[in-house]
Amino acid sequence: MINRRAFLQKGALGIAAAAVATRMPGQLFADPLGKPIGLQIYTLRDQLDKDLLGTIKQVAAIGYKEVELYDLYGKTPAEFAQILKDNGLTAPSGHYMTRHLKSNWEKHIEDAKTIGLEYMVNAILDPEERRIFDDYKRLAELFNKAGEQTQKAGIQYCYHNHNFEFKKYGDTTAYDYLLKALDPKLVNFEMDCFWVTHAGQDPVAYFENHPGRFPLLHIKDMKDQPAPTQEFDAKLGLFAPVGHGTIDWKRIFAAAPAGGMKHFFVEQDYCEQPPLEAVKMSYEYLHALT
Repeated sequence: MINRRAFLQKGALGIAAAAVATRMPGQLFADPLGKPIGLQIYTLRDQLDKDLLGTIKQVAAIGYKEVELYDLYGKTPAEFAQILKDNGLTAPSGHYMTRHLKSNWEKHIEDAKTIGLEYMVNAILDPEERRIFDDYKRLAELFNKAGEQTQKAGIQYCYHNHNFEFKKYGDTTAYDYLLKALDPKLVNFEMDCFWVTHAGQDPVAYFENHPGRFPLLHIKDMKDQPAPTQEFDAKLGLFAPVGHGTIDWKRIFAAAPAGGMKHFFVEQDYCEQPPLEAVKMSYEYLHALT
């Protein structure tokens, strides 16, 4: 049996811990802005292809609470949803290609509802879809229509950027055009902070100039400070685990509420270390960020 002195000591420690939690909640629950840390599973594409169940289990063990989908790896939407649930994970968002909008989009929306997605996101444009400025005009019409359809199902449609959208066309860029042409009631944006930075632009300026348009963020770090470019150049050597590169994440998270951020996802296109090690490093940095 516990003696009286030990009981009182433990009681005092409990009270002190509660007081610390009250005074400094950010140091005990340090995820940025108090939101769950998410992971875009594209980062682990090779591992998932080899061992889906084992990799998802390791993602949860690291501490991630949300994932953004890239593929279902042969599972039905219901089966994938159950795998996530069994591991304490949710998937608020998933990525899609333009071709999905043009073929059986209604079925994709139905499957997204089965998984529990709140957002359906255009992942990337193929080179032939973005050759000239008029291509973006046609895409804006297509995306607005897609957003109208997802909205009826209670899902928000979003557009995810890379760096090529920041190519200049006269006095504008494709990205700035899309911000104006896409109806904010139908289509919002998932900002990839790496690609905005790599294009020579400032994520914070976009949050301030277009408040509420960025419910989703990709948190992806840049290894060094290469010269800005609007030519898509994803390759090994550009990317780093979050907090181990050159992007100022405290500044971005401080401004993110103005941009409307609801969820954020770690992503690393190419990893110099084992990908599971890289996403663990990213998680540990973000979980300690205050």
